[in-house]
Amino acid sequence: MVYQGMDLRLERPVAIKVMDPRFSDDVQFLDRFELEARSVAKLSHPSLVAVFDQGTDQHHVFLVMELVPGGTLRELLRERGPMPPYAAAAVARPVLRALSVAHRAGLVHRDIKPENVLISDAGAVKIADFGLVRAVAASGTTSGSMILGTAAYLSPEQVSTGAADARSDVYSMGILLFEMLTGQTPFTGDNSIAIAYQRTSADVPAPSSLIAGVPREFDELVGTATARNPAQRFADAGAMANTLMGVCERLGLPPYRVPVPQSSAQHRTRETLHGLAAARAAAAAARPENAEDGTRQLETPPDDQSVGDEPRTTVLPAQAPAPPVVGLHAGPGEYQDNTPAPHTTRALTQQYPPSPPASPESRATDDDPLDAPRGRRSPLVVLIAVLLIAALVGTAAWWLASGRYVDVPATAGLGLVAAESAIEDAGLTPVRNGLYRDTEPIDTVLGMDPAPGSRVPRGSEVTLDVSLGQPVVPEITGDVTVDEMADVLAERTFEVVVDEGVFDRDRPEGTVVSLAPSPGTVLAVGSRVTVTPSLGEPVIVPDVRGLSAEEARDVLADAGLSVAAVQEDFDGGIDAGRVAQTEPAIGAEVAANGSVSLVVSNAVRVPSVLGRSVSSARDELSGLGFGVEVRQLVNSGSSIVVGQSPSAGSRQRPGGTVTLTALP
Repeated sequence: MVYQGMDLRLERPVAIKVMDPRFSDDVQFLDRFELEARSVAKLSHPSLVAVFDQGTDQHHVFLVMELVPGGTLRELLRERGPMPPYAAAAVARPVLRALSVAHRAGLVHRDIKPENVLISDAGAVKIADFGLVRAVAASGTTSGSMILGTAAYLSPEQVSTGAADARSDVYSMGILLFEMLTGQTPFTGDNSIAIAYQRTSADVPAPSSLIAGVPREFDELVGTATARNPAQRFADAGAMANTLMGVCERLGLPPYRVPVPQSSAQHRTRETLHGLAAARAAAAAARPENAEDGTRQLETPPDDQSVGDEPRTTVLPAQAPAPPVVGLHAGPGEYQDNTPAPHTTRALTQQYPPSPPASPESRATDDDPLDAPRGRRSPLVVLIAVLLIAALVGTAAWWLASGRYVDVPATAGLGLVAAESAIEDAGLTPVRNGLYRDTEPIDTVLGMDPAPGSRVPRGSEVTLDVSLGQPVVPEITGDVTVDEMADVLAERTFEVVVDEGVFDRDRPEGTVVSLAPSPGTVLAVGSRVTVTPSLGEPVIVPDVRGLSAEEARDVLADAGLSVAAVQEDFDGGIDAGRVAQTEPAIGAEVAANGSVSLVVSNAVRVPSVLGRSVSSARDELSGLGFGVEVRQLVNSGSSIVVGQSPSAGSRQRPGGTVTLTALP
């Protein structure tokens, strides 16, 4: 259950999600839920619903999250039906970017579906309920409603083994993109189990097989994302986002602001509350003490009876008629963008008569003006009426034939202000379209659409292409993400190059640290700008030299690092089995939650064999993996060792040679 609340300390509206009480006594669930909430709270992206707080109140586990006023993708699909490719891409792009941030942090959503994609009143697209399904799965408790709600978007490996990684989210995103393009999910069945198991034996069909007009590139995008073998899918959401961006560029898809659902649950609730408030205000205004002209107005008595002969006034609650369901899909293979007009909320006031209506018999009298015969019209009145009608018809004909159209004026040689004035004087509306140019000065008019001399309806928009001059490298304002900065740079015609990044203690991971050339630099159109992202606050690799591999693993874990691999190499200063060095090196900076490889020494200490027989010394040294070379006067195994090289106690490479000197 989700409630709208108010953060009294920071004075901001929030969303409070209260979990099902059945999980309140499950210690494993509570621990995992708290861990997931803490992990998600560390993520930062404009398309991720922020987590502000988490806790338990008696038996109620809750999350306090960012409030997103608007609706869900599910509500938008119900209102409009299938989306054209540019609209589907406008929804998928921010969701994939948000998922890529989570995937880089090692988190998997596991429950991507239209209900979890939120669309704000400002047109922002956000993904919600991160980590929640993982917490439910960890508790060992299942829910029939949850299975029904998510079966259509599960990946084959989630159905068959229950395992999930970033590629499982990619599969769900492929199903979501399929549904946006076609208005339906690819698999159907009588129950959730049947729907879930179909994907283990069948491939997702191409969207164009269900609705004509879907580009081949989108078929390939959906096909790769929903491959049954996870190894054949995109590695993570970031890889899928990059491919989607490339598809949009190749197809030249226009930018699109995702519309908010008009009849969302939030909007209906808000309109109901506003209607009730308006009804109360109207009722209060109708009270006798509020009448300004001294006229008495009586509220309707509780028993709905009249009071004497006074008229009674009833103020009904505000009604919010549901808008018609108008889809983007007009017919087989046709997309039509029909946005329903916003519906209005109005208070209805009904004025009842002071006495019951007369019976039919009493109305049927000669004195009733309604039933009296009509008098003869004056010829002058008839003539005036005919002339007025003729004038109206003539004016309407002129307007429809010629008057409503005007010619687009010529603006060649005019400056921007003069051109806009000429367009306004012609009864048209000028609109600027800025274009970056290397040679034309700022505000130079480059062209116009429609062309001069075109006949267009009065009030139409005339677009003036205006030079913005050469583009300028933008400033870095706040914690802007790499993807957001890339969009800004692309709008200014720059080619974006992202380097490996640097550690920064002030900038969160994934945000922009610097640009090269620096902000404020004026460049030619299409110039290259390098973006340096932040790798977050660094962690210093601790000194684990001389420790065993297990001891080093514990020390690194305390520092927030993990061991990626353990390999052996010779180090004459470290005993065998002890850490000789790390990669990255000890003292180096690495990303939080990063990994370190350990290099363990395989050196072997040379034992002392002085005073022993050659055969005995040879056996011991050979057992340690050394080669043995003997210098003696008589080739005899009973000769006594009087010298050895390398000396006893030194560390040598495995397989090295020890030279013995023996007598006689």
